[in-house]
Amino acid sequence: MRTSVNPRAFEISHWVAYDPAVDAGGGNPGRFSGFADIYDANRPSPPPELGPLLCSYANVVAPVVVDLGSGTGLSSRWAATWAASVVGVEPSDDMRTVAESRPAAGVTYRKAWSHSTGLAERSADVVLAVQAMHWMEPGSTLAEVARVLRPGGVFAVVDADWPPVSGVARAEAAWAALHRRIRVLEARAAAGEQGQELRRPIADDDPALVDEDLADPHRNRAMPGGAQSWSKAGHLERISTSGYFGFTREVMFNQAVPGGVERFVALMASQGSYQALRRLALSDEDIGETQFRHDVEVAFGESASSPGLSFSWRARIGVRA
Repeated sequence: MRTSVNPRAFEISHWVAYDPAVDAGGGNPGRFSGFADIYDANRPSPPPELGPLLCSYANVVAPVVVDLGSGTGLSSRWAATWAASVVGVEPSDDMRTVAESRPAAGVTYRKAWSHSTGLAERSADVVLAVQAMHWMEPGSTLAEVARVLRPGGVFAVVDADWPPVSGVARAEAAWAALHRRIRVLEARAAAGEQGQELRRPIADDDPALVDEDLADPHRNRAMPGGAQSWSKAGHLERISTSGYFGFTREVMFNQAVPGGVERFVALMASQGSYQALRRLALSDEDIGETQFRHDVEVAFGESASSPGLSFSWRARIGVRA
């Protein structure tokens, strides 16, 4: 029997000022244009054991699933292996076109936003945001999730830690070094710097690096093109304090994936931050990708053995009150 829902659960509460009109331009969706194929070919899908766990929390064998920020359909196709049906919600035409070119039984896609899906009230058993919630304004998104979920339904924010685990320390250190460089270049571009000013040397104490943290790379991040993101470390607290969920927790998984040095390098190329700088006409040499690629190839080549790649996954879960 479904319980009644507290009316305040449908109030929109904003943690930061946000203008949804940004979505009509480049903004966050525009950040994911032009590299959908490399994204789809190299990004991981969530671990298979997570699906049955979400079904259990939702107390349903084959749930109706809504996948927010479904991108190229990786997470939607994964959800289709344990769901009755899946609706992928994706505002980027480029990403959604690739998703629709890879059909899966029971999966459909729609152009919409996380804060305005157009889906019916209480129509979903499970709502997902896989490697996507940090691109969504949390207050309006959580209100929409609460509207779409039926009581007892589950919201799951699922993220992989970066870089992938390789067992090759120098390769992972090279990723961290490139990530620091990219963060500074993006901050400079966001401030309007161009040409040689943008390309000037980067100091270890650059102000853009104050909040640099690979475990939470979107904390206070400045990006060009009108893009905005939110701290991953804050997901669970925002879910817990929203008033929409009666139970919340974080669970973690480790997942081995195929690949070695080639996929490690390609995964960096699938990052929106790297692609954003390429769209600004910065070369791989300017960005530091050339040095990164060299360092990674040398590190893997000199490694006595490698266990392959794996991802550490975090799922922040809320059960709808």
